[in-house]
Amino acid sequence: MSYEFIIVEKKDHITTLTINRPEVMNAINPLVSLEMEKAIDEFNEDPEQWIFILTGAGERAFSAGNDLKFQAAQGGEKMKELNEKLKCGFGGITRRFDCFKPMIAAVNGFALGGGFELALACDIIIAAENATFGFPEPRVGLIAMAGGVQRLPRHIPYHVAMEMLMTSRRITAEEAKGYGLVAKVVPPSDLMKTAYEYTAEIMKGAPISIRATKEAVLKGLEMKLDDAVPKIFPMIEVMLNSEDYIEGPKAFSEKRPPNWKGK
Repeated sequence: MSYEFIIVEKKDHITTLTINRPEVMNAINPLVSLEMEKAIDEFNEDPEQWIFILTGAGERAFSAGNDLKFQAAQGGEKMKELNEKLKCGFGGITRRFDCFKPMIAAVNGFALGGGFELALACDIIIAAENATFGFPEPRVGLIAMAGGVQRLPRHIPYHVAMEMLMTSRRITAEEAKGYGLVAKVVPPSDLMKTAYEYTAEIMKGAPISIRATKEAVLKGLEMKLDDAVPKIFPMIEVMLNSEDYIEGPKAFSEKRPPNWKGK
């Protein structure tokens, strides 16, 4: 399918979504979000697509967040009407809690406001050396309401998160790595290569095992430890009844790489 604002590529069980608005630093308005939501829905529902990578076109920005010029031009009522069409939040991802396939953010340049929230909604963040993260929303009369005010204090120390949220201070890729937000910082030319290296490592594991892991982590974080540890989550049930559950031990005993089928 062709899109106006994004580029979607599928290869070797990997879906790569590139926000393709470099002329406005990949800013996102509801029309862009609707395209992203449709593409991520398709990824989530396709049994042959196992891993998702999100990035932005150009060298300046992953995404500068909300398209403020579009918002100003459309007005409050029109924005509300457009946003009501979205099921999964900003960028079709910030309120997506039903996808247990791994999602990687490959952050090039600015990840500000909603752009930072897109990255936080992913499971792994890889950053180019020129990446910058921050929440400037209060300075334009908004708050980081697409998950930023909720996710950031859950991922880094409370007082650091509050400083960033209240002062709009931006942090570098290396600072983000120091806080544990970023898995790896690489030269911009190596960003996508590194993202695909991560997908290769992930795909050494059984796809259903990876999804069961993500589901157990996300849902378990909401539970008391003594309830979470013995809990058999739905994807664990799927794993226990899958072909890959047999293939893994069989391949190990035969001293060969497993042939995962994702079913």
